[in-house]
Amino acid sequence: MVKIGNIELGNFPLLLAPMEDVSDPPFRAVCKEYGADLMYTEFISSEGLIRDAIKSRQKLDIFDYERPVGIQIFGGDEEAMSLAAKIVDTTNPDLVDINFGCPVKKVVCKGAGAAVLKDIDLMVRLTKAVVNATKLPVTVKTRLGWDHDNRNIEEVAERLQDVGIQALSIHGRTRVQMYKGEADWTLIGKVKENPRIHIPIFGNGDIDSGAKALEYKNRYGVDGVMIGRAAIGYPWIFREIKHYLATGEQLAPPTIDERIDACMKHLNGSIKWKGEKLGILEMRMHYGNYLKGLSHIKEYRMKLVTADNVTAITEIFEEIRQRYSNPELMIA
Repeated sequence: MVKIGNIELGNFPLLLAPMEDVSDPPFRAVCKEYGADLMYTEFISSEGLIRDAIKSRQKLDIFDYERPVGIQIFGGDEEAMSLAAKIVDTTNPDLVDINFGCPVKKVVCKGAGAAVLKDIDLMVRLTKAVVNATKLPVTVKTRLGWDHDNRNIEEVAERLQDVGIQALSIHGRTRVQMYKGEADWTLIGKVKENPRIHIPIFGNGDIDSGAKALEYKNRYGVDGVMIGRAAIGYPWIFREIKHYLATGEQLAPPTIDERIDACMKHLNGSIKWKGEKLGILEMRMHYGNYLKGLSHIKEYRMKLVTADNVTAITEIFEEIRQRYSNPELMIA
């Protein structure tokens, strides 16, 4: 049984990665339905929380149906991170996660996210500030290092464990790599093999099938895997991985009805959380992923991204449902 503090996550949990502009409550609700064991909010700026920035505050929204759920914060200042952790505490998530892995320039330029990998002493101080500020379990998500010549994750893992983190998720790329090339899990395996390490180690990067999850589980010995991009528009990835781990068999892909129903649930959740105008606008980025691989889907996708009300969107989806009810038309 994998545990973070007193949170029991099963024998090989599947985690939904925190993704900016993606991992909001409507998206998390769909992923939870299809088997995500632990989810995180989009990352939240510690400075934004302290300034009471509306967008940062809204990201604190969590709901009982998605538990266990963690709130992820980022920043490069100890006092700000400590104050942010105290604010997070008041919203009563199950854990607090620190982002030391985001490679995006606007975050790195502020000395946060993956930038902290260049200064392990600062990373330790920031982590300790958060651990001391909250009663909740603290976890960290990070990368192998800043670049190929500074892949310091083995030292990072020991030192962060020593100041009190209770789980570590590692993305198998450096900051310089961004999301390019293939994720290298070799050092993730070495962290897990380290006899000093006793906290759960979760691997992240390129897990997109049950077969790959099982292969990496066996090869690197991780306690679970974190899934990010493969879940966008495809929440069934969690169900498929669990089925493969249990049976060694690949589940059939979702039917057209499942695709549309999940997308509509996501849309309705988005409207409920953000209001109709913004909810519809922000869902447009997801339609292509939910409908990916369908033959001659482009004309419908174009209709969906220009429709501006729920009735019109529902009608388009019903057209798609009728058009693709024949399995032979499903695959491009």
